[in-house]
Amino acid sequence: MSLLNFFAGVDNEKSSLMPLVKFEKKFGQSSVFIASTLMEEGGIPKGATSASLLKEAIHVIGCGYEDKSEWGKEVGWIYGSVTEDILTGFKMHCHGWRSVYCIPQRAAFKGSAPINLSDRLHQVLRWALGSVEILLSRHCPIWYGYGCGLKWLERFSYINSVVYPLTSLPLIVYCTLPAVCLLTGKFIVPSISNYASIIFMALFISIAATSILEMQWGGVGIHDWWRNEQFWVIGGTSSHLFALFQGLLKVLAGVNTNFTVTSKAGDDGEFSELYVFKWTSLLIPPLTLLIINIIGVIVGISDAINNGYDSWGPLFGKLFFAFWVIVHLYPFLKGMIGKQDRIPTIIVVWSILLASVLTLLWVRIDPFVSKGDIVLEVCGLNCN
Repeated sequence: MSLLNFFAGVDNEKSSLMPLVKFEKKFGQSSVFIASTLMEEGGIPKGATSASLLKEAIHVIGCGYEDKSEWGKEVGWIYGSVTEDILTGFKMHCHGWRSVYCIPQRAAFKGSAPINLSDRLHQVLRWALGSVEILLSRHCPIWYGYGCGLKWLERFSYINSVVYPLTSLPLIVYCTLPAVCLLTGKFIVPSISNYASIIFMALFISIAATSILEMQWGGVGIHDWWRNEQFWVIGGTSSHLFALFQGLLKVLAGVNTNFTVTSKAGDDGEFSELYVFKWTSLLIPPLTLLIINIIGVIVGISDAINNGYDSWGPLFGKLFFAFWVIVHLYPFLKGMIGKQDRIPTIIVVWSILLASVLTLLWVRIDPFVSKGDIVLEVCGLNCN
């Protein structure tokens, strides 16, 4: 049966909406496939033989079928990003589609995920790289899709899903400053007023309340929530940081950099991969931060012991921030001292070298004191 004869049996309103040429330009050069798209419940046209269907199937699955069509642009998954699900959903919402939040009693589908830290970081790198690609493309939700029915809350949600790799930069700074305070004896937080203290406590309480509501809403326990918080810091200081620079190189300079993960796990045992750290460059930044903070804690406590009782008071605030970073990076510390999940020696060596270089460089530069400033240790409190 030809396509024109099939149209005669389809609803007249559908057949009058778009000529055959537009269908072919949109869905490709396959009459049987186009006919099936016009059927309410899908299927195949009546009278089609097995030989013709096999021929059309081979034609449709060919690599050249999508040429000169809307596939990858307006039909199917949208191309141009490794996170095609975000990009496709965004364009669907821009076209007026609406989403419904549904949590069935029985899981609608299940998927597998990496079970060791190295593979997990590599997967997060891929997701973050896709977000950076969308952020730097014409489909960025910051400036794309206005006047098409996309709601403001939906736009904010999509903006959040593409800008989150940028948080890796302040996160690196926040995880480094506690060690800087302990190594230099300075404190980055000045004395604040009562009003500022109230604002800070209100912000802290609001964040805690939001976390509690999210746990209640998502049915997540405190243990899973804490593991998620730990991995957010680990992924933010590694995968998100790498994805940001890799995305900038890929979009602006056309340089495509790939990070390979070499397996070092044995195949014996169902969960043999669980306790194995694989070599990857993504492990170096968080491990470096962990080593710097541990060195800072040792230096801070040693300095307080040497200087007497009065130096312990200011030390507690510095130690609090340093320990807060360490407990978030605890899986790396466990990997360094554990037996089953020991981190490869090369990662530890590079992290220690990088931490030592950064520490010595900071001490050498001493950014808290400029060349023209008066040094308090030299002239005492009577400096003019």
